[in-house]
This record gives sequence, structure tokens and C-alpha cells, in this order.
Amino acid sequence: MIHRRTALGAAVATLALVAGTSAFAQTKTLYVGMNGGNFEKTFTQGVFPEFEKANNVKVVVVPGTSSDILAKATAAKDKPQMHVMFLDDGVMVRAVGAGLCEKLKAGPELGELANGTRMKDDMAVGIDLGMTGLAYNKKMFDEKGWAAPTSWMDLADPKFKDKVVFQSASASSFGLHAFLMFNRIQGGTEANVEPGFGKFRDTIGKNVIEFIPNSAKISEMVQTGEAAIFPLTPTAVATLKEKGIPVEYAQPKEGSVVLMVAQCVIANNSEPELAQKLAAYLLSAEAQSKALATGNVVPSNTKAKATTPEAEKKLEAFHGFMKTAVVLDWDAINAKRPEWNSRWNKMIER
Repeated sequence: MIHRRTALGAAVATLALVAGTSAFAQTKTLYVGMNGGNFEKTFTQGVFPEFEKANNVKVVVVPGTSSDILAKATAAKDKPQMHVMFLDDGVMVRAVGAGLCEKLKAGPELGELANGTRMKDDMAVGIDLGMTGLAYNKKMFDEKGWAAPTSWMDLADPKFKDKVVFQSASASSFGLHAFLMFNRIQGGTEANVEPGFGKFRDTIGKNVIEFIPNSAKISEMVQTGEAAIFPLTPTAVATLKEKGIPVEYAQPKEGSVVLMVAQCVIANNSEPELAQKLAAYLLSAEAQSKALATGNVVPSNTKAKATTPEAEKKLEAFHGFMKTAVVLDWDAINAKRPEWNSRWNKMIER
């Protein structure tokens, strides 16, 4: 009798193990490539959990820079290891061109996105918004009685002689954006940068006190009174203001330049339906409201809400700026970028 009970217990235990294994097998895993740090923390803590619970899925972040993630996706193109990836917009254009992305399925959230965030054929869309415009030293402007800047060409105003700080176009997206907007104003396009290269040194270039590789020195140069005006994003300006640096953002009349992180569903991934479902959720107002609240990720969905009246006011202003924001031709840029970098370093910063 004891033997039979032991056998019965073993059978029950085996059935329980099989059932448990079956339940465990139903929990699928999606891998998302994205920047680490604040981005990873924001989504893993504030955004993914609700999707995971609703869909019995685990979302795992593969952290890295846009270039890192692109390299991983390229190496595994025939058998993708990731399902969704977030890349800077210029890098995403390369990914789409390389056939690494599949078209996003139509859904209501696509119609709620800000102007300029849907990339060609909806192969990728912006999920975190930024833009490069102009920033200025408010303290200096007030003391000099200068009006706030209104145009990219204000960088060439003689009154700013030795007061313009300009990020290197060969090293910084901010510098590249500003140069390409100057080039457009001079009659050029991303496919023709001759007007920009031909006129920059004798206009904006004459006013530049220093070309910097990134924006780290700007706070110091504002405080020492060296910097009057420089390309920057509203988000970066807000961060400086929180630190007590007297700066303000100005939207150029020609438009700011869209600078966004975009997402795409990786082509031929192992869970196409779930990956598309996750991508749609991440574009929803609900998910983007969570990302904004958790990590100040600026939503591309215009229906996303901020959690405080002050944050909501900033969000409204940001979406207002987006209405006149310019989307650059990244196909043309990526094709010529190495050549431009060399010309910039030899002609402009020498």
C-alpha cells in the first residue's frame, strides 16, 4: 500500500512538473535593443511591466549605443536575436536601408504622432523627441539689451563676434544640424552642401570663439560670459536651467531640426506578432505618458499627458516647436558624411 501511495505521489509530482513546465514555456521573451542608462531604466521600470503582465511575456533590454545595436542587428540579420530596436534617427535610416526593419502595422497610435516622426513607409517611427534649435545666454542678452534670436542666421550677426560657440559638425549632431540649416538658407540641400561650405567661414565662422566636440563646455562658457549663442535642444536648455545656468531656448523661424530616437520591429524576428504588439504599445499615449513620468522621455504621441501642470506646459510648447521642425534627408547625409567630416575638419576647423 505504501508502495502504491509512493507511486501515486510520484505521478502527481510528475504531472505538476509537466504542467509547470508547460506554463513556463508559454512565457515568451522579447529582446529590445536600446541605449542603456536612463533609457533602459525608464522602460524596464516604468513602461514594460504592464505589457509583460498583459501578454505573459518578458521584455529584456539589450543595451548599447545606436551604433552598437545596429552592428548586432546587422551581424544577426539572417537569424535575428532581437525583436525591436531603438536607434538615433540618422542611424535608423541606415538600418531601414539595410533591410533590417519591417513595416509597422497600421493602428490608431500612428495617427496620434507628432509631425515629422513617421519615417518613410512607416518602417520606423520616432518614440523619443528632440530638436536642435538655438539657445542663448539670457543674462548677457538682458545686459546688452539684445532681442532673443529668431533665425539660424543670427549666428552670423556681427554683434556676436567671438561670442558664438559651435559644435563640430564632424563630431556632433547639433553642429551638423546647424550647418545643414545654414546650407539650406544659402540655397543648398543635403544633396548639395557646396553653398554651406563655400560661405560658412566668412559668415558664422567669423563669429565662432570655439568649435567644441560636444556640448559639455557650454555651461562653463555661459557662466564665464564667453558664449552668447549656440545650437542646442530645448531639453538640454531645461537641464542647464535646472542647474541655475541663465540660458533660454529660441525656435528659429526656418525651423528647428528633428532629433529623435526611433523604433522599428526587426525583420524576420522569431515573434513577429508579439513584436508588432509591443511596438504599437510603446507608441501609445498610455505607454509614453509612463515614459515621460518615469524618465523625462519626451513623447512622440501628442495625446500623452504630463503628470504636473508645469510639465504639461513644457510639453505643449515642445509640440508647438515640432510643427515647424525640419526632417533632414538622412539618405543623402549618410552617403556623404565621411567626405563632409573630412572637408569640415580641413576647411572650417583648421
